[in-house]
Amino acid sequence: MTRTPSPTPISAPGRAGRLRTIIRVRVGGLPGSFWVLWTGSLVNRLGAMVNPFLSLYLTQARNVPLHTVGLILAVVGVGSVLSQPLGGFLTDRFGRRAALTGGMLANAASLLALGSAHTLPALTAAGFALGVTIDLFRPAAQALVADAVPAADRTRAFGLLLWSVNLGFSAAMILGGHLATRGFHLLFWADAAACAIFGLLVWFAVPETRPQAAGRGSGSYRTVLADRAMAAFAGVVVLYAVVFQQAFATLPVAMARDGLPGDVYGLVMAVNGVVVIVVQPLIGHRLDAYDNSRILATGFLLAATGSALVAAASAGPAYGAAVAVWSLGEVLVFAVTAAIVADLAPPTLRGRYNGLLGMAWGTGFLIAPLLGTRLLGIGSTALWLSCTALCCLAALAQLALGPTIRARGALDADDPEPRRADAS
Repeated sequence: MTRTPSPTPISAPGRAGRLRTIIRVRVGGLPGSFWVLWTGSLVNRLGAMVNPFLSLYLTQARNVPLHTVGLILAVVGVGSVLSQPLGGFLTDRFGRRAALTGGMLANAASLLALGSAHTLPALTAAGFALGVTIDLFRPAAQALVADAVPAADRTRAFGLLLWSVNLGFSAAMILGGHLATRGFHLLFWADAAACAIFGLLVWFAVPETRPQAAGRGSGSYRTVLADRAMAAFAGVVVLYAVVFQQAFATLPVAMARDGLPGDVYGLVMAVNGVVVIVVQPLIGHRLDAYDNSRILATGFLLAATGSALVAAASAGPAYGAAVAVWSLGEVLVFAVTAAIVADLAPPTLRGRYNGLLGMAWGTGFLIAPLLGTRLLGIGSTALWLSCTALCCLAALAQLALGPTIRARGALDADDPEPRRADAS
């Protein structure tokens, strides 16, 4: 009788080699400065505890009436719209390291000021300062990645940054709730310390990458706005941002109307973090092989599908499934938006281009509650089908922009010298 040979077991060195290959494919080939930035981003998001608990701090620790809390949060929102355009200017004018470190230290100072404020004028002024400084660092961080990472690896690099942000923020939500029960002042000190660590880490461990021409006047926001491709892309981002923010502006209200308690909303939103943390490492390294505009359009269509599923949902599992679908879209969208800006922007204006991208996100976030609550007043179906339509419109617009973005990206890959923004 012939015996069937048993499969040859994989040796320990073989398994180790396979593991090294998997790690190299997903995270290999990126410069050391990127990993400093990645580590700093993770630390920063681990400490990002104030914003999620800000309304509780104002009502419970400072006894601010609920309607006044809304006004203070609106002031914070107005400041945040200004934050990234200002950060973009500072990035191009003074350099990536100075803008990121200065922005982080300014944000730390504003957090401590807000944590020690007691009067309504002081709380409002500190809230505005928090909004203005909260994203000052972001254009500098995105410009550093675009400067240091080759064009072929940027989508993977930005995806890994997204993963670190979500990983840190998920832990921060748990840790922040634990600290808040022991005193809100601990949240402010922890957040400020994380900001300072991030800024100083970049200052001492990341070399400056700003092109030499940038400090001598290489353009302005007028130059950026004259770039029709970038202006159109910013408009596309506004459309998606309006839909993205509904997860926080109107989804909890819609679920409450279906008789679902707040803890179910918390569980449903936890699905978002799980999907992003699990999926991004599985697909992030594969995205570089595909066209960024098609990836982005696919992400928008997944968000459209998720919104349509929310329109039909009435129970927790159905809402969770819908959030899982639009979270897949979120992974794609956040992996490539900054990479597209890197393709469109001349190196000397990367700060301002990313500043305009940040302003587009902020504008969408401001519009979202105003539009979303009006549509929810008409009905939940009207709201979520409108979101579906907006995402489909964004996908079509992005596909139309695709040829211009591909052409500009090819210029960037072929010519390492600074390019002038055109109006095409």
